[in-house]
Amino acid sequence: MEEAGMIQRLFKMSEIAQFDRKQGKKNLFYETDQTAGAVWCLEPGQEIPTHAHAKADDLWICIQGTGTFYPAQGEEIEITVGDLILSRPGEQHGMKNTGQERFICVGVATPLPLDFIPK
Repeated sequence: MEEAGMIQRLFKMSEIAQFDRKQGKKNLFYETDQTAGAVWCLEPGQEIPTHAHAKADDLWICIQGTGTFYPAQGEEIEITVGDLILSRPGEQHGMKNTGQERFICVGVATPLPLDFIPK
């Protein structure tokens, strides 16, 4: 992701955030050898499947909407704008947009490569 021979450092949410009416959309906006950043865009009722990563931390920053976070089997926590959620290696995480408006969160994960372990 380069811009005029330079590595891009400034990103515009209005250019990154894209929704898909059929399923939640993960919009990867940067990736280095060590870290990846994505913007998750969920319509009401859509979800990020519950999963874990063997060796990576995954930080979610909620910037629009409300939802339900799944930190462990059978557990639910309401999340909303301004919440930051950290999942360490091996910790379950997933969420569903349970609100009436679109939900957006920024995710940052490190280190790479990033595996996906369904829970």
